[in-house]
Amino acid sequence: MYQVALERVSGYGREEMRDAVARLLEPLGGMERYVKPGERVLIKPNLLSAKPPEAAVTTHPELLRAVILEVRRAGGVPLVGDSPGVGSGRRVAERSGMMAVIEETGAEFVPFTEALPVAGSGTFKEFELARPYLEADRLINLPKLKTHEMMTMTCCVKNLFGAVVGTAKAAWHLKAGADKELFADMLLELYRLREPDLNIVDAVVAMEGNGPGSGDPCRVGVLLAGDNAVAVDQVAARVAGIPRPLLYLESAARRMGLPGTRPEEVTVLGGDPDAVLERPLRLPHLSDVQFGLPGFLKNRLRNQFTSRPEVAADKCELCSVCVKACPPAAIRVQGGRLRFDYQRCIRCFCCRELCPHAALTLRDGWLLRMMKKSRRW
Repeated sequence: MYQVALERVSGYGREEMRDAVARLLEPLGGMERYVKPGERVLIKPNLLSAKPPEAAVTTHPELLRAVILEVRRAGGVPLVGDSPGVGSGRRVAERSGMMAVIEETGAEFVPFTEALPVAGSGTFKEFELARPYLEADRLINLPKLKTHEMMTMTCCVKNLFGAVVGTAKAAWHLKAGADKELFADMLLELYRLREPDLNIVDAVVAMEGNGPGSGDPCRVGVLLAGDNAVAVDQVAARVAGIPRPLLYLESAARRMGLPGTRPEEVTVLGGDPDAVLERPLRLPHLSDVQFGLPGFLKNRLRNQFTSRPEVAADKCELCSVCVKACPPAAIRVQGGRLRFDYQRCIRCFCCRELCPHAALTLRDGWLLRMMKKSRRW
C-alpha cells in the first residue's frame, strides 16, 4: 500500500504554511523519515516561467520556505533547483518570489545548467539530466497542481521534466511530443531514473483551464504528500475531478505496470480527495481527437482532427519567445507578424505554454469542430 497525505489549508500565510506542512508530513513519519542529518537535499519546485506567485504558474514561495525549514530541522542541507521552460532559472526564481526565500533561509540555489548522460532502460536509451538532480543525496519534488493542454494534468511526474536542462526540452518534444502516449512513456521513463524520495503538491491555489502557463488560478485549499509520485498524481487527479481516460500519464503507468497506479494500492490519509471541490477543475481546450486512428490517417487528417495555434495580434508583442521555444521551428516573424508552418507544427503547444503575453489562441480543425458539436464537448 502507498500512503498519500491530504491537508486542508486556507492560504499561504507563513506560519499557517509552516504548520500545515508539519501536519501533512506527520502521518507519513515526518521529514525525519526522508532526510537524515548531513544529507544534501535537492528541493525541486515548478519554475516554469517568470510569473509572480499569484499567477499560480509556479510553486508558491511560502511552501518552498516551509519545506526548506523542515529539511533544516531534520538536519539536511537544502538545495533548490530547476530548469524553466524559458529564461534563466535565477530570473524565474527571482520573479516568482522563490529567490528571496532561498536567500532568507540560507538555502543554496543550484541552477540546472550542466547535464550528465544517464542510460535509459525502455523505449528511450539515453537521457541527459541536470547534475544537481542526479548528485543530491535526497530529492523532494514540489510540483504545482495545474491543468495541461497536452497531458491534461501536470503534477508530480510531469514536474520532473524540469530535470532536462534548457533547450534540450524542445528536443524531447520534437522526439516524442507529436504523440501524447509516447510523450507520457518518456516522462515515466525519466521518472524511473531518479524517483523522488518525497513529493509535496501545492494545490492551495491550483491552475485550471489552459494550463500550465496560460490558465486561471483556482482555489483548491489542500496540500498533498507521499513518496510514490504515481500514487500522489492519482490522488491529485481525484481532487481535481479529472476523468481517468484523460490522464495520459496514469494510463501509461498502468500499461507499464508501475506501482501506485491502482486505486486499491493507495490509502489517503486526512480526508476524502473526491470531496475537496464542489466542481472539477475546468479542463484545457480539447485539441486532438485522433486517438485510435491508424498512422496514415493521422498524417493525412491532422489539420482537420486537431487544433492549431494562432496569434491574437492585439496581444502579441513579437517578443519571439515562441519562436525560440518551438521544437520543430514552425514559427517565424515575417512582415511584422507571426507566421506558422502547420505542416511542421507537432501540436505540443509549447508556444502557448511559454508565451508571456497570452497572445496565442487555438483554432479547431473542421472535423474536430463537428465532433465537438455532435458530442457536445
